[in-house]
Amino acid sequence: MSWFPMLTFLSMFYYICARRRARLASRGEMINSRRAIESNSRALPMSTKAVQYAKEVLDFSSHYGSENSMSYTMWNLAGTPNVYPSSGDFTQTAVFKNYGNWWNHCPSTPAPFKRTSTNFFSQDYVELAFEEPVYPTAVHILETYHPGSVVKILACSANPYSQSAPAEIRWETLWSGEPTRVISPQSRQFTPCLKEISFPTNLLRLETNSSLLDYYTELDAVELHGVKEKPVLSLKISAIDMSDLDDDYDDKDSCELDSLTNQLSNFAIREWTNNGYFDKLPYELIQFIISHLALPDLCRLAQACKLMYQHCCDPLQYTHLSLQPYWTNVNDSSLEYLLPRCNLVQRLNLSWTGNRGFISTSGFTRLLKVCGSELVRLELACSHFLNEACLEAIAEMCPNLQELNLSSCDKLPPQAFGHISKLSGLKRLVLYRTKIEQTALLSILSFCPQLQHLNLGSCVLIEDYDLIASVLGAKCKKLRSLELWRCKNITERGIVELASGCVLLEELDLGWCPTLQSSTGCFVHVASKLPKLRKLFLTANRSVCDSDIEELARNCQHLQQLDILGTRMVSPTALRKLLECCKELVLLDVSFCSQIDSRVVQELASRFPSVCIKKSFTQ
Repeated sequence: MSWFPMLTFLSMFYYICARRRARLASRGEMINSRRAIESNSRALPMSTKAVQYAKEVLDFSSHYGSENSMSYTMWNLAGTPNVYPSSGDFTQTAVFKNYGNWWNHCPSTPAPFKRTSTNFFSQDYVELAFEEPVYPTAVHILETYHPGSVVKILACSANPYSQSAPAEIRWETLWSGEPTRVISPQSRQFTPCLKEISFPTNLLRLETNSSLLDYYTELDAVELHGVKEKPVLSLKISAIDMSDLDDDYDDKDSCELDSLTNQLSNFAIREWTNNGYFDKLPYELIQFIISHLALPDLCRLAQACKLMYQHCCDPLQYTHLSLQPYWTNVNDSSLEYLLPRCNLVQRLNLSWTGNRGFISTSGFTRLLKVCGSELVRLELACSHFLNEACLEAIAEMCPNLQELNLSSCDKLPPQAFGHISKLSGLKRLVLYRTKIEQTALLSILSFCPQLQHLNLGSCVLIEDYDLIASVLGAKCKKLRSLELWRCKNITERGIVELASGCVLLEELDLGWCPTLQSSTGCFVHVASKLPKLRKLFLTANRSVCDSDIEELARNCQHLQQLDILGTRMVSPTALRKLLECCKELVLLDVSFCSQIDSRVVQELASRFPSVCIKKSFTQ
């Protein structure tokens, strides 16, 4: 068969994509113009204006701080500003756990999902409740250190303080943008131009992306401006052809998925007697081409004709299925209409979905009955619809599961985690900020010997981390990464047994573990026993000293990331030796190290330009 039909089809396909990108860019400019006109044309009676700070933090995906304190936690976003207009690193602010791209290069980081929407940038979120529902006219976000992380602001129609359950819950995007890198780390008030919505709200959600930032972003407060009555535009918009904006707006991906029910069931497939060259293309070639489409585009293409419907509903197009970008619209009905296409799903991402009753236990269970036997990876971060019955269903219906992420599923009851021990093939398990107890964790470690990546950060109900470390060293010989961030009671005994048993460790996070003391030799033991280390975080351990750094330089030649924030015992000489010996080092955090001043940092940065040396400040 001639290649001409294929080349013609490919040319048309990429031409259409280019035209659509150009149209979206043009419409984006018109949307901004429309917003500016709307912002300047609202009639706002003085008597109905309301200005309020967040009353309460309802939910969030991560934070740098401890679960039992206020330092660097999301809870600092409630109330009036603590720091603004000052700039710098302050404990009274809200700080997400990660920044930059460093975490994407760690052994514990899984591969990204295929077919992820190009309009979805969010990595973290925080939900804020305000006292009084209003129609938003402005949102002021007070950023006090390394601003630029906010990529989306959403409003919810549900009143979190209402005594009655709402008949319908809607989320609308007030503003969205791409990740940015603000040159200056100084504080700023971020006030984007908002889209007008049709309902009053007192529940906002900020979504962030810190991948372009040089250091942790810090948020101080959020101020909501609004009116009690729906504002009326006093200036008629005539300069813009509004019909051209109907198809593409800020929430186009979510709206296109809202709902999968409408798009996949309520349309008439066009009857074509002759599809031209399409009929002559190999099935595999068309499958390959449409495999590059995001899920909403796949849904739209399915409505073109029977041939496209057949291709777009082929289960092979859904082996990787990420519904996280569409969390506002994913519900039981959406899952139900996806079921016929899900029998070959291997990697499923339901993170952030299903909250506030959108997904039921029965809806989730029906999905697992279809795809559970093939699943090897299941992402459920911040999925608060989960309960013990859901974890039991995962254990029973997903026998081949290798990766399970339950990060920040803090509403799961402690007894639910025992079911995970039935997943004997697990290689990656994320339990960050969960309420797992020691008995359940010991059972998991005993029956899941294939574990390679384990995250126990901020698991506050573990009573004896020395015992956990001992069992890890004895049972989990294949362990490559371990996070014990803010573990409160591990000692040198546990560290010695861990390092002696898990010699393949490449990533170890002991940040904010106050019971570890360098004088016991625990850090020297880690350096001598774990030559494969690529990442070591000893954040806020005040006792780290020159001998520890010298041992790392001597034994850990593949070290790439090192965080020794807060130590007073490390000298410039020891750091120079480390940088000379560890040629692969790319990240070194020496913030609040009293012997390492700005002059030393400048000298080291000039000598070792391939290393990003971090030194935060407080004004």
